[in-house]
Amino acid sequence: MINRKLAKVLSFRYVFLAILFVVLAGGLLLLPKYDKQEGINPEELLSNVISPERYISTDELAEIYVNQDPSYIVVDLRSEDEFKKYSLPNSINIPFETLLSEDAGAYLDQDQYDVVLISTDNFIANKAWMICNRLDYKNLHVLEGGMNEWFNTIINPKKPTENMPTTEHNLYSFRKAASMHFGVAFPEDIKVFKKPVVVKKTPPKKVVVPKKKKKKMPTEGGC
Repeated sequence: MINRKLAKVLSFRYVFLAILFVVLAGGLLLLPKYDKQEGINPEELLSNVISPERYISTDELAEIYVNQDPSYIVVDLRSEDEFKKYSLPNSINIPFETLLSEDAGAYLDQDQYDVVLISTDNFIANKAWMICNRLDYKNLHVLEGGMNEWFNTIINPKKPTENMPTTEHNLYSFRKAASMHFGVAFPEDIKVFKKPVVVKKTPPKKVVVPKKKKKKMPTEGGC
């Protein structure tokens, strides 16, 4: 009975989000910036909006970092102040308000990298994804749950109970290893600490070349 209720709640949630994205996408079509000669056609845009394929999970992104996959760029859409307080290694700060600038387009419109858009949760990243998709930018992804989900699953993973299935314990082991990759110490491993502590870690730098733009903006590169 509980599973059925949960399934109904989740189903309603996804339907609501799909309707919201369609409405937002329709609004984008009315903006003067997006005339009919620019970007993809409305039918293709709406088809992309309702597709969940744009999402990348925090576990997938953590694996990209652990494997040091150079084919990804992480774009942080939060404000400059939020970015300075905490950000993912080698990520590029492009505040949402500057999304349509020429400098931002040089990093978002890529044909050699996959671009992961992140914000505090899904909302701003989804808006940015829709705008970039309307401009026919390729290889765009949205971090599902944003930085909130990143902290809940990777930086501070919840330890499963003994009666949980093996898959949950394996997932926790991966998340724990990933969080240690980002400098988190765990009490069961280092008894001096009473709780996980984030240690600032300086990642190696890698230069990302903007696509066909005259100006460059500060960046530390891909993952």
